[in-house]
Amino acid sequence: MKIGIMQPYFLPYIGYFQLIQSVDRFIVYDNIQYTKKGWINRNRFLQNGKDIMFSVPLKKDSDFLDVKDREISADFKKDKLINQLREAYSRAPYFPRTFPLVDQVVRYEESNLFRFIHNSIVRTCEYLGIDTEIVISSNVSIDHSLKNQDKVLALCEAAGATTYVNAIGGTELYSKEIFQEKGIELKFIQSKSFEYPQFGNAFVPWLSIIDVMMFNTLDAIKKCLSSNYELIEGQ
Repeated sequence: MKIGIMQPYFLPYIGYFQLIQSVDRFIVYDNIQYTKKGWINRNRFLQNGKDIMFSVPLKKDSDFLDVKDREISADFKKDKLINQLREAYSRAPYFPRTFPLVDQVVRYEESNLFRFIHNSIVRTCEYLGIDTEIVISSNVSIDHSLKNQDKVLALCEAAGATTYVNAIGGTELYSKEIFQEKGIELKFIQSKSFEYPQFGNAFVPWLSIIDVMMFNTLDAIKKCLSSNYELIEGQ
């Protein structure tokens, strides 16, 4: 049983979906502290050949709340974001196929930040043909006061993991030996470059999955999801 565990991100880059595709069960954190300057509620899209940030504005609240306890601002102008994305990508080759998904995800009627993002992850996976089981972390029966590596190990054990796959940026956070003591193989996923035409301009990498879907066939995306990465052993 291969397990992946990550924070929720709104329409993240393709590497996030490669991680989901590479495992049997993907656990998405809802009971993890919201990070103000992270990527949970924001990402980047292409506009006039440059990367532009877009975000889901949040209701003002304590910076110490978990993601599941944060609320989206009543001032979130969904039409404005949708129009920005329409203007940016209306000439993209797969706009007619992709835009209905984007529109549906952004217009989803949910004020809770986690549930809003969770829906976007599930809908995007369905669209891309990813059938990995997606589990919400707080629904797993463990001691949720645990932190960092201890919490990951507890989630892995509860899920019956034989392999834990983490994003490549977490190589310094986990100990191969400690995972081995629990009978779990530690792996890290490293995405390979996936370059494609973007209106004839210089390529801007690692944008939101929106960009990938606008410029590529589903077959090309699925091939990238299933093979355009390396699984590296933990140290």
